[in-house]
Amino acid sequence: MSNLKVAIVGGGIGGVTLAACLNKRGLDVHLFEQSSKFGEVGAGIQMTPNAVKVIKWLGGAEKLKEIGFLPQALTGRSWDKGDVSFSIPLAEECVRRYGAEFYHVHRADLHELLVSCLGSTQVYFNKRCVRLENELTQPKLYFEDGSEFEADVVVGADGVRSVIRHFLFGEEAPTFTGNMCYRAVVPYDEMPEFVTPEAAFWFGPKSHIVTYYVKGGKAVNIVAVNETEEWVMESWNTASSKEELLSDYKGWHPNVQKLFDSVEEVYKWGLFDRDPMQKWSKGKVTLLGDAAHPMLPFLSQGAAMAIEDSYVLATVLDALPHDLTLAFELYEKERLPRTSRVQLEARERGKTYHLSSKEEQEKRDAEYKKQQAEDPHKGGIKTDWVYAYDATAFNVVT
Repeated sequence: MSNLKVAIVGGGIGGVTLAACLNKRGLDVHLFEQSSKFGEVGAGIQMTPNAVKVIKWLGGAEKLKEIGFLPQALTGRSWDKGDVSFSIPLAEECVRRYGAEFYHVHRADLHELLVSCLGSTQVYFNKRCVRLENELTQPKLYFEDGSEFEADVVVGADGVRSVIRHFLFGEEAPTFTGNMCYRAVVPYDEMPEFVTPEAAFWFGPKSHIVTYYVKGGKAVNIVAVNETEEWVMESWNTASSKEELLSDYKGWHPNVQKLFDSVEEVYKWGLFDRDPMQKWSKGKVTLLGDAAHPMLPFLSQGAAMAIEDSYVLATVLDALPHDLTLAFELYEKERLPRTSRVQLEARERGKTYHLSSKEEQEKRDAEYKKQQAEDPHKGGIKTDWVYAYDATAFNVVT
């Protein structure tokens, strides 16, 4: 335990998880959030076993079980006929193979769970960071309201357009990837027969759809990605319409059409990306989550990587409070190769999911079926290596 004072900019999933991990280790934690209160927006999120291990370490196992849904499988389906090309067993199989469950949760429910783990963390709302000074004995944060704050360490957990990243490494706008995404959550009194209890990946020409249950099976989450030349504002709350959604997915399987026809509210946003960085830290400041490694959602790992980052960063800061240079070196050594691989492989999955010609699709699906016969856990979208990782096994070795 150390008395290191850590300031975290950004109260999303990454920032809150880091604060909770640091607080559990007894550090002096200060969390700055630009909104007036906690209230994560968005829709569903896949909490894969690698992230669940950290949440369990924080003491959130029972709450996660309460808010989550256990899918039976992760399944690949053709866009028009619904033919299955692979099916990766989940549910109890994940515990046996990876040491933790695979949950589907609503993003707001997950955020609330993590907030409940903050303990004595000091939280400051309405704090929009506008400047960082990192050349002083202690880094200093400046906020839009005129206030300032000094800390021993500053962590930028402030997302893909990170202010902290800008002041560390200069201005570099994220790149629009040519993909836009529809998001919707459809509530149901009973689980409809046309939505199976799985993480269903529907692969189509220049687009794909992912559907799964959240809210303990009381709602279905929709993620529909579509290639477009039109730039779409990067936002969780750009309103779209059921008509627009249905128009972009004409001819898809009847079960998809039935689900989309039940949509009442739908939002859209553009998908932005950055190349992997060489380093995340300068002086006594470092980055975490999307501020360090924004990624496409095609492996469902954006939040999971931030959660893993949080455990590792908290571990090195606790172990090496008087040698932050070494602490950050160990943090990056452990995390950079993994997050860079996830970033790059997520890009490649997008290409594989969106094959346009019938011949390309048939070749891909034949390969999926071959992999399925050999080992379903190592086939399909190939996430065995992702789920097997255990951040809580990380220890500081100098």
